[in-house]
Amino acid sequence: MGERSKSKGWCGWFLVLVVAAVVAVAVVLFIRKKSDNSDKAAPVPGPPGAIDEKYSDALKLAMQFFDVQKSGELEDNKISWRGNSALQDGSEAKLDLSKGMYDAGDHIKFGFPMAFTATVLSWAILEYGDQMDAVDQLEPAKDSLKWITDYLINAHPSENVLYIQVGDPKADHKCWERPEDMKEKRPLTQVNTSAPGTEVAAETAAAMASASLVFKTSDSSYSDTLLKHAKQLFNFADKYRGSYSVSIPEVQTFYNSTGYEDELLWAASWLYHATGDYSYLKYTVQNGKAFANWGSPTWFSWDNKLAGTQVLLSRVTLFGAKGVSNSDNSGLQMYRKTAEAVMCGLLPKSPTATTSRTDSGLIWVSEWNALQHPVASAFLAVLYSDYMLSSRTAKLSCDGDSYKPSDLRKFAISQVNYVLGENPMQTSYLVGYRDKYPKYVHHRGASIPADATTGCTDGFKWFNSKNPNPNVAVGALVGGPFLNESFVDSRNNSMQGEPTTYNGAFIVGLLSGLVTTSSVVQSFT
Repeated sequence: MGERSKSKGWCGWFLVLVVAAVVAVAVVLFIRKKSDNSDKAAPVPGPPGAIDEKYSDALKLAMQFFDVQKSGELEDNKISWRGNSALQDGSEAKLDLSKGMYDAGDHIKFGFPMAFTATVLSWAILEYGDQMDAVDQLEPAKDSLKWITDYLINAHPSENVLYIQVGDPKADHKCWERPEDMKEKRPLTQVNTSAPGTEVAAETAAAMASASLVFKTSDSSYSDTLLKHAKQLFNFADKYRGSYSVSIPEVQTFYNSTGYEDELLWAASWLYHATGDYSYLKYTVQNGKAFANWGSPTWFSWDNKLAGTQVLLSRVTLFGAKGVSNSDNSGLQMYRKTAEAVMCGLLPKSPTATTSRTDSGLIWVSEWNALQHPVASAFLAVLYSDYMLSSRTAKLSCDGDSYKPSDLRKFAISQVNYVLGENPMQTSYLVGYRDKYPKYVHHRGASIPADATTGCTDGFKWFNSKNPNPNVAVGALVGGPFLNESFVDSRNNSMQGEPTTYNGAFIVGLLSGLVTTSSVVQSFT
């Protein structure tokens, strides 16, 4: 009887302890949840912290793709299978257009996406230059940027003339040869007052303005030159409005523009940041209602700059700008609200989350160059997350639900990790990263041995070869998977297997934002 009584007493105390433990856990979870949903902003990050080696390795590879794509007389060439090429580009107009970068796996210099590559790369350097520097990638980024802007300066010989293409795409695509062996004619295409090209002129203005900020302290004379060209190009773009797809119908086959309004806003935004001239900011507000598609999220890409403009202009309201009138501030708030709508669409658990995703969660919008949109979106998400942290903005409201900067960063990490191999194919879509990556990249230079000499058509034996590419297009971000997450590694599959320089700029920006943590600057100047 006494033993049974002791047993009952022990059981009673045990139950009391269990209940107390459950209550304690519940209280901790409640406090944690309340803390997570509080309006208290997270601490502002300090200088660059610990390096994420995975992203560091990937960034160092991605940066090299710009070297793979360089045209002209190469300096300090780091790609063993590349050499000098296109040295006579521009000679028919007595211009030196030998520099710049080949667009993708072919040998055309398309000015529209090349300028966009420069703008995005400039943006990445301005936001994350300290993080690039922490892994010794800032100088390579600036060198690659200058390789493009040197070309763009020469492509703008007078105020209202801009050369926007070197080479004949149709003729080029009938050849399969190394760029070093090209002997075909390289005709020039220009926009001017009688054949305007507002979107390409404005994008080039954006590239020049943003790059002027990059070189402002290290080379003030070069920065001034870039800014002069940027102002002239913006005036040309705005005064002589017209789409280059209309003026030059041939461009529709490759880089057809769906409109120039977004580029005008994008260029004006960068010119405001580069000059501090309030008239450029006012331009974005006055033309916002007509051009900005306020309230409607869009996808950031070489053709549509609205989402990028909305995030960039959010800087003004998040960090504050002197002398902004109440009426202009209301317009700027519309840019920020639309940027937040873009962010809410990206967050997978948001009530307004986009359904444009694969089953594994990758943003998926187009079967051609599918990875452009998820990587571009992730880059914007990291930027906006860091804007929130650095401005002590605690949360983002999505149709009544609240999200933190860390939620945006988590989304961005999910996209880049997919690219780097956490996907159903278990392959890295960044060439050279880890062991399994595309070996048959649609890229002329990579597919032909460096010691081979080929003409226009006999190089197709390398195109048709069943062997992997003899050269690695290191750092190339290929087009990526289909919606069902399959990928066919074939040289003939340009839809999935062709890399582009603007994809390269996006992945460099994204990896630079994730390689470590630090606060973003409140002003670029």
